[in-house]
Amino acid sequence: MEEQRPMHVDSSPLGGTGESTRKIMYTVSITLIPALAVSVWMFGWEAVRVLVLTSVFCVGLEFIVSKFSSFDIDSMDGSALLTGILLAMNMPANSPWWLILIGALAAVGLGKLVFGGLGQNIFNPALVARVFLLISFPLEMTSWPVPCAVDGTTGATPLGILKTEGVGALADTNYLNLAMGEMGGSLGEMSAIALLIGALYLFIKRIITWEVPITFIATVFFLTGIFYLIDPAVYASPVFHILTGGLFLGAFYMATDMVTSPLTFKGKILFGFGCGFFTVLIRLFGSYPEGVSFAILFMNGFVPLLDKYFPDKKFGMVTNG
Repeated sequence: MEEQRPMHVDSSPLGGTGESTRKIMYTVSITLIPALAVSVWMFGWEAVRVLVLTSVFCVGLEFIVSKFSSFDIDSMDGSALLTGILLAMNMPANSPWWLILIGALAAVGLGKLVFGGLGQNIFNPALVARVFLLISFPLEMTSWPVPCAVDGTTGATPLGILKTEGVGALADTNYLNLAMGEMGGSLGEMSAIALLIGALYLFIKRIITWEVPITFIATVFFLTGIFYLIDPAVYASPVFHILTGGLFLGAFYMATDMVTSPLTFKGKILFGFGCGFFTVLIRLFGSYPEGVSFAILFMNGFVPLLDKYFPDKKFGMVTNG
């Protein structure tokens, strides 16, 4: 009788790429370099300081946990570094060191380790940290510095201006400038073009697929377009909404997280639509000017249900009718 060998089933992330988890994490981190370069150009060495501190704190915390606990963690697998980079891109360039440390603790502790580590978490760690900091320290998380590369620009974000002053205050807005990153905001809100450059490489390498990000962005564009057509004196144009805030960062780099996003085609479409719907709902009618982080975290909680109730058709399956 032939000896049966035990089957090894690894933890997520599982996807349609033959790359190792380590290589995927470092590849995604590298594709963020264009966006980070724009952030450094806009905010100078303050952006570098935030990036270095978030990365060191996240990797360092995982290293300490791996040495002094029973958690099976490889602190150098690239996941902690990527979490640190994404955390930096969700924070203002003038963030104090203690705020960054608390954010790293929230990302690593609440976002990953409380669930058992990489592959077990149901929420994106960087977004867990951002929302935790935003709720706990709203003043520090919304005190935007003036971009040093732009003359005559206020520290407020375009979405913040829209929320407090209305569409009239954005009459002179140049969409090309927004796409290039000439506006206030967190490090990851600086340039839609730079983020798109990095995302295109991820598409080419099949590390991410189109369903979630394209559905996410298209939903925001479509829904804000409806309101804009109804009353352009009250609601900003859909182009404004897709170029501002954290939409591109969230759609391409956090909503597509292999661990916390659906695996099935229908699930991905519904996930992207839900992210876009709740982003628009919060932006237009909520108290916060931005809704990307809240929307993605909210939809993260539905991922197990989406995968269960909207499965892909298995090869060889025969349908009735």
